[in-house]
Amino acid sequence: MDFYALALLQGLAFVPLALGIFLSAKVFNIPDITTDGSYTLGAAVFAVCMLSNMHPLMASLLVMPAGAAAGAVTGIIHTKLKMNALLAGILVMTALYSVNLLIMERSNIPLLGTPSLFVEISNPDNLLINIAIAGILVTIITSILLWLLKTDFGLAMRAAGSNENMIEANGVNTNRIKMIGLAISNALVALSGCLVTQMQGFADINMGIGIVIAGLASVMMGESVSRRLQRTTLLMPLLMVVTAAVIFRLCIAFILAQGIEQVYVKLFSALLVLLFIGITKINFIKK
Repeated sequence: MDFYALALLQGLAFVPLALGIFLSAKVFNIPDITTDGSYTLGAAVFAVCMLSNMHPLMASLLVMPAGAAAGAVTGIIHTKLKMNALLAGILVMTALYSVNLLIMERSNIPLLGTPSLFVEISNPDNLLINIAIAGILVTIITSILLWLLKTDFGLAMRAAGSNENMIEANGVNTNRIKMIGLAISNALVALSGCLVTQMQGFADINMGIGIVIAGLASVMMGESVSRRLQRTTLLMPLLMVVTAAVIFRLCIAFILAQGIEQVYVKLFSALLVLLFIGITKINFIKK
């Protein structure tokens, strides 16, 4: 049970990642690949801050401006230089690999023995405490994002993603909204990288490679369930994304428990997403 409890804890740490991708992919309809780089950026900034004996809470807060800066750069390239959003994200993601190496000054930084927001992970008795801490963080982040999307600025963000021409006709600067939206998205992704780093006890330069599939899977799974339930409120998609992020990590944990080698995990992750989306797309009941 400790194995699945740890998977639950990791799933909660991936929730900010899923919410960040939800913001870029579903609110703005922008396929932002900056995620892979900003996730590692959050881990790198946190690790370096901890080596400087900074308080873990302060270090965790500092990773968000770093991620926001990465997202803002993608937004500027996309809006000001009129580059395709996907290409802009790939460009920034590629540059972030070197930036992260410059920050870390090596490919891996061990953090064993350093303080974190979580109590000692290796102690099974602390798992419930850590899950409670992660659950509180997830609740706060989700509540803030829900509140933001319901404000006038949030409504403008949602309108810019749904009908950009209409919102521009009403005098709203959609370019500025996109830049801010991508900044918020990558700030959440960087925070997720920071939380995972604290749980696993190290930061690695390659930890963000392919991580977008974890967030995208949660978004697609959550959206499919939300549509199946025919709920149109904003709260339901966010709750489904949060739930899907946790379920996705539990499914990966189940796969690993069956003796599957780590090298096949990403393959099974992709197949899991295809399977779940395929099932939810099938109309079992004919109207």
